[in-house]
Amino acid sequence: MPDYTSDKDGVRILVEILVRKGVKRIILSPGSRNAPLLIAFAREKRMQHYVVLDERSAAFMALGMAQHSGEPVALACTSGTAPLNYGPAIAEAYYQRLPLIVVTADRPVEWIDQEDCQTIRQNGLFANIVKASWQLPAELRDEDERWYANRLVNDAVNCAMRGRRGPVHINIPLREPLYGLRSYPEEQPRVVELVEAAPFLSSEVSDRLVSRLNSCRKIMILAGFQLPDRQLRDCLYRLAVLDQVVVLTETPSNLGSERHIGMIDRVLATIQEEEKPDFAPDLLITFGGALISRQVKAFLRQYRPREHWYVEQNEHPADTFKVLTTQINLKAVDFFNSVIERVVPVFSDYAVRWRQKKKLAAVCHNEFSRRTVWCDWKAFSLIWPTIPEGAALQLANSTPVRYAQLFECPQVFRVDSNRGTSGIDGSTSTAVGAAVLYTGLTVLVTGDMSFLYDSNALWNKYIHPRLKIIVMKNGGGGIFRFIPGPSELPELEECFEMSCDADVKGFAWLHHFRYFQAVSEEELQAVLPSFWAESQAPAILAVETPGLINAGVLKEYFRQLAIAGKNRE
Repeated sequence: MPDYTSDKDGVRILVEILVRKGVKRIILSPGSRNAPLLIAFAREKRMQHYVVLDERSAAFMALGMAQHSGEPVALACTSGTAPLNYGPAIAEAYYQRLPLIVVTADRPVEWIDQEDCQTIRQNGLFANIVKASWQLPAELRDEDERWYANRLVNDAVNCAMRGRRGPVHINIPLREPLYGLRSYPEEQPRVVELVEAAPFLSSEVSDRLVSRLNSCRKIMILAGFQLPDRQLRDCLYRLAVLDQVVVLTETPSNLGSERHIGMIDRVLATIQEEEKPDFAPDLLITFGGALISRQVKAFLRQYRPREHWYVEQNEHPADTFKVLTTQINLKAVDFFNSVIERVVPVFSDYAVRWRQKKKLAAVCHNEFSRRTVWCDWKAFSLIWPTIPEGAALQLANSTPVRYAQLFECPQVFRVDSNRGTSGIDGSTSTAVGAAVLYTGLTVLVTGDMSFLYDSNALWNKYIHPRLKIIVMKNGGGGIFRFIPGPSELPELEECFEMSCDADVKGFAWLHHFRYFQAVSEEELQAVLPSFWAESQAPAILAVETPGLINAGVLKEYFRQLAIAGKNRE
């Protein structure tokens, strides 16, 4: 008996090419206009499909899958306002350089702006947050139109995977009737293979860059967020042995090692104002996504390097420190591989200075940990060492990702955070998507506002017992008490913090999570072993801290680091 699928030729071409281009997963959201897409993808045995009602959550779930797998993930939804809910996750994917194939069903073009229901201007809807957009014909009436649709879909998938990866948008107008079925003869659709040339630097350019590298006594390599890359980590590890080179890594850069300077903020806090010119680099090399650390940005904007090289495949080079001199349009791993054997040792005390500050900061950090009171900082100091070996850590914005910058956690497999746009809106859904694919433990650390914002993520049949969520229940919006500006305003509590009492236990009960809680240092220490050991159900741990003192403790922490740096002189 033949296999029946949607009778829309454009949908059939779309499905076949996605399959043959290696797209393994698609997240569908229910609807009517997208019925041909739902039928075709649900019946396609060569792709794995997931059905998530909330389009915003669905898109962030796809983001988490793409984040973890490094592979393209497709999305499909109905027309009207449904695609608008994809927006936050698409923007995040764009800045995280993750390949999402976003498919939106639409009304035929003649019905746009004719007051037909569920109809908006969808063609080019995501123009500023995707690499490119395509619209398929509503009907394929001859071979030329089939060739055209085939070409468009090939172009879209290749674009998502080419160079600087990112999301693409395919809009597909569909005419009624929408529920027709038919079988198709066995045929091989034309698939346009994407072959990217091996990246390299010309000998002339390579010689010039290496000459400049070897003339510098102070070289700083600064890594933003990115997916784990063992080869890149090894390259940087080898460079970090040189006296003139210091490698600074943020937690979500996934490049930490004992030779590198992690926990940048706490190390910078020990450097006295009069010392800062000695710690500023002659040459700054940056790569990866946006930086979390406000301190390192302020430092490098005040004490500017003579040269700043930006190594990234990016149409829009990031002049973060207002001193960009060179854009190197290569993947970071390819650039460092091409120069590493030719960089020679230069007499310098630059790396030694940074290592001394790193050691000093660690001593002060440990002393502060022993004597601080119950607060967010204390809770993080207790949680971080207990995270199981090999866990994949997901960090929500805003305070969790910043606290994570202060604590070492070498035992985790990888660290991810939605730092492309730094929103709080889809952290839980992203973690759910990552946990679907990762066979180990996925741990999300989130704040109560972020948890509430994305609570629809728990309304999901794909949640696995491998997922564990830690909610920092501190009343919400605590970040506004320690960033400059809001903390001094009378509107702080009403308009910025939006203080709340999140019913974490209620959400856990509603969605069949095992619930744990701690309201003191002693309770947290007692409950963590049971929380990590739970394996029969997904688990939520609510850690309740006194929100009013958290900012004060954090400020005191940095004050103590500064005092330690001063006393050391």
